[in-house]
Amino acid sequence: VSFSVLFTVIGFVGYCHTIKNSLLLFFSGLVLLLSGLCCWWRDVIREATFEGKHTKAVQRGIYIGMILFIISEAMFFFAFFWAFFSSAINPVPQIGGVWPPAGLTPINPLGLPLLNTFILLTSGATVTCCHHSIVGGLRKRAFLSLFSTVCLGMLFTGFQYVEYLRAPFSISDGIYGSIFYMLTGFHGFHVIVGTIFL
Repeated sequence: VSFSVLFTVIGFVGYCHTIKNSLLLFFSGLVLLLSGLCCWWRDVIREATFEGKHTKAVQRGIYIGMILFIISEAMFFFAFFWAFFSSAINPVPQIGGVWPPAGLTPINPLGLPLLNTFILLTSGATVTCCHHSIVGGLRKRAFLSLFSTVCLGMLFTGFQYVEYLRAPFSISDGIYGSIFYMLTGFHGFHVIVGTIFL
């Protein structure tokens, strides 16, 4: 899996720099990565369901792995928020010494961003309801809650797309645009992946 990630990244960077055959390397790495992950997850599911329960050592490994994954994701977003607040608290002269940068109109946080926040909070409640329904053996309620969560995830993604279309700035508009699109883009990517996994 690690080599496939390496091939995917090298292929993507090569493609961005218009290096010949880099797209082939990118897609080869991506196919290897996805097939490796599918086989890995298939084995985990088989071990947990068809072959009985995981041993205590495997359960502990999965638990620690999930904790480390969550911590790494938190640190990933922490770095982008650090860049945002560092730029906002101490704006450099190149952007006019003000935040947001001079000549840039920020998106109204009380419009579509607030609606998307409510959608995310609601989806958190519906997925929690789904979990409790599964534990309680309420299949119909679990299905409806899961269906609602997936619909809310797709709605969030659609509104995020509309927000990008209406944004009065682009990713190339200095530090503000870069941080905005990186933060919201990676967050949207996480929502899309979570929706697909559900």
